[in-house]
Parts: sequence; C-alpha cells; structure tokens
Amino acid sequence: MESAILVVDQGTTNTKAALVDATGRVVARGEAPVPIYYPKPGWVEQNPEDIWQSACTAVAACLQERPARVSAIGISNQRESFLAWSARDGRAVAPCITWQCRRSADFCAQIRSNGAEPMVRAKTGLPVDPLFSAGKARWLSERASCASADLRMGTVDSWLLWKLTGGRVHACDESNASRTQLFNIREGQWDDELCALYHVPRAALPHVLPSDAEFGTVSNAPPFPDAPVRAMMGDSHAALLGHRITAPGAVKATYGTGSSLMTLLPEFRPPDSGMTTTIAWHLGGQRAYALEGNISVCASALPWAAKWLGLDGDPAKLAALAQTAEDSAGVFFIPALVGLGAPHWNAGARGLICGLSFNTGPEHLARAVMESIAFQVCDVFEAMKKISPAPLEVLYADGGPSNNRWLMQLQANFLGLPVRSRKMPNASALGVAAAAGVATGLWRDRDISATLPQKSTEFVPAMRPHQREELLCAWHEAVARTLFSTEAATQTARIP
Repeated sequence: MESAILVVDQGTTNTKAALVDATGRVVARGEAPVPIYYPKPGWVEQNPEDIWQSACTAVAACLQERPARVSAIGISNQRESFLAWSARDGRAVAPCITWQCRRSADFCAQIRSNGAEPMVRAKTGLPVDPLFSAGKARWLSERASCASADLRMGTVDSWLLWKLTGGRVHACDESNASRTQLFNIREGQWDDELCALYHVPRAALPHVLPSDAEFGTVSNAPPFPDAPVRAMMGDSHAALLGHRITAPGAVKATYGTGSSLMTLLPEFRPPDSGMTTTIAWHLGGQRAYALEGNISVCASALPWAAKWLGLDGDPAKLAALAQTAEDSAGVFFIPALVGLGAPHWNAGARGLICGLSFNTGPEHLARAVMESIAFQVCDVFEAMKKISPAPLEVLYADGGPSNNRWLMQLQANFLGLPVRSRKMPNASALGVAAAAGVATGLWRDRDISATLPQKSTEFVPAMRPHQREELLCAWHEAVARTLFSTEAATQTARIP
C-alpha cells in the first residue's frame, strides 16, 4: 500500500479531504458541506461540531475512495474564525464566530477612537477591523458558558487538533496566530498588551508552533488514522505555497467565499495602502512574511444573487446567464454584504446596485455580480503594486471561480496583465501536503515547491487600455457611492 499525506482543508462553506502521494499527485478526495447561520444582520456563525463532523465525513469519503498508508496529516483552514470550548469535556461553549462576522464592529470602532490602532498595526501588521479574531475572542470570552480555568479558545486549526488528539494538544501554527490580532508577528508570541486591550485571557489561547511542527498524534478519532499531524497553515498561506511561490515577485488570488491576494515580502514591513502584513509560514526554521489584501465577499455573492434572480441559488446558472450579456449595460454591483475589506476597510458599508435603467435585464445584473469579483481583485492588486518591493506582473489564481474561463478572461482584461489559473484541484491542500511531506521525509526534496504540479492555463488581456480605464473609473465611482451612502447614514444616525 502506497504512502500518502492526508490533508484536511477546512473552508467556510465546506471541508475537503485529499490524499496526496509522494509525487504531489492527488489520488483521492472527499468533501462535506458546513452550514452557515446568520442570526442577525452582519452576524455570521457556525456550529463547531458541524465543522468537526464535516471533517470526519470528508475524510471517510476520501479514504473509502482509495485506502492508503497515511504517513502524516496536514491541516489548512479558514482563518480568523474563532471558537471556544471547555477543557473539561471538550464541548464547544459558544458558536464559531466566522471571519465574515461583524458583531465586534462597535468595539473595534471604540479601539480606533481611543487611538490604539497604530500600536495594533505595528505589532500585528493588521488594521483594527472586525474581520480579525481579537474582537470575536472578546465576545466569546464574555459569554462562554464554562469556568474560566476550563476555557480554551482558538482558531479552527486548534479546534481540529484538539479533537484529533483527544484533548491532549492545544496548539495552532504561526500563520493562523498571525491573523488573530493578538499575536506579535515580529516577536512570534502572544502579546500581553494586545490581550489586555481586547480583554482576552492569554491562558485560554493555544500554544503557537511553527507550521511544520510535530503537533501531536491522532488518538481514537475515527475515521482518521492514528498518524502524526505534521503541518498546519491558514488556507490562503497554504495556497501561496501550493502555487510554488517561495520568493517575492508573484501574487496569488484565492477565489473563495471571500478572496485573498498574497505576495511574499523579503522581511517584515508595516502595512500601508489598505494592505495587511502577515506571517506567510514558518517552515524549516525560517519565518516568512507576506503582504495581503482581503476581500470580504467573493464567491459567496453568487448563490445569493442566483437566488435573488430566481435561478435556484445556482452559481453555475448565474454565470451562464451573465455570459449572455455583451456588457453590464452600465450596471455595477458593490458586494458589501458584510462591509468592504481591502483596500477600503469599511465594516459599515453595505451592498449597492447602481446604473439601473429600463434597458436593464436579469443578464446585466448577473454580469455585474460576476464582474464585481474581478473588479475587487483589481483594486487590491493595484494597491499591492504600489507598496510591493518587487515588480508584480502576473496573477496566479485558484479556488472555485478560477475554474470559470470566462471570468478569468475578464480578470486578465481588467488587470491588463496575464492571469494564470493553476490546473490543480486545491492549491491549499497541495501547499500543506508539501509542508507535511517534507517534514516527514516522504518528499525527499527539501525545496517544498519542487514536487508540486506546474501546469496552468494562461489568460492574456484582450481589452483595449482605454476601455479598461473607462470601466475601472465607472467601478470606482460606484464604490464611492457606497462609501458616501455609508457615511451619510452614519451622520444621520448621530443627529439627536
């Protein structure tokens, strides 16, 4: 029986499992959905047990498809989402507050008004925003239904590791810790000043380890085999590695529920121009930093719009309808359904559709929704170019929407640069599999990216520069309307 790495890629809407052999080839897959709940406007949460059960279901399907001798397990996961559970019985004591949730917006605004944001940015590389875990951790710690001494908190990787090891190990990796806004990414440790600022008990947080550490061994957690967990990384970080990007100069975009653009930095640099600085990974004893821009709503807008347009919530039907329109007829959709992320960082912004006329048809609305994905990526890419120390001249794409050739061609047209969509099932899974494979010696080449697949489809710009500029200008006007209406609403709310 061949040896392989078992990967769990725990995402926002589903959990995927994959077996990756010693050549970097995915030989089996499994998948299971994860329900999402919206109890209030701007609130987004999940059941921690649903996350765990989805991982078990995906792994069971994967191993049933092709039995293998599992040398090690790797975990990649949705980032910034935060959980709390009891060390006494291992049960979750509150919902998982997901990265999209905005329930901590008021507290974040209070921190900014108190003048603490410069200190937070300097230590964490992140702006004060409800996207990040710290505000969620505060909310959870205040409402957790267990004794403080029994409280355990952490990112999704730490929850899965706790379950896999039967509660023996409470740990996470540096890439996930760096997205919490409680971790000093210069010093590589939880920060007492940040924990005090957000009222989070440091003792409840996981031990932080390198991304290729010996995280522990699975114990009595079927259908998982009793194998060592040898790599854990945030999904966007793992995707960067999965694209074979191990040096500055290239950008990857993961098109998922939201979207993440990331490029490596030669060293830590404070963020600017709406970007964040983060730990890409800590592998082979070396810590790598990255520049990142986070888009709050990407593919998650597609089923929402498909339902709204009477297409049974089917993103494929939405994409097909969009392609019947030559253009959007001047219609723009700003998907600020949970605020705007990079480069604007406005948690209070809300979605907007503008440019409607009697000529507007469902196909124009569908196209505007699809185009909003490409427009947002353009905005982040351009902001990244301004501060990147290396020239950025190509975009590598992964994630579900990157399989849509029409959308990728739009992306290349709007960027005015080539877009390379990797021919791989899951960049995050391959990245963390590579880290685990090298750590265990299954992959003998110490260059982690050497064994990964290289095939990609390249899309080159096919739009005249003046057309591109006109479209981007109109898009930016639509974004400005959204930001203006948000400010106007805020001002109105202040009137006694």
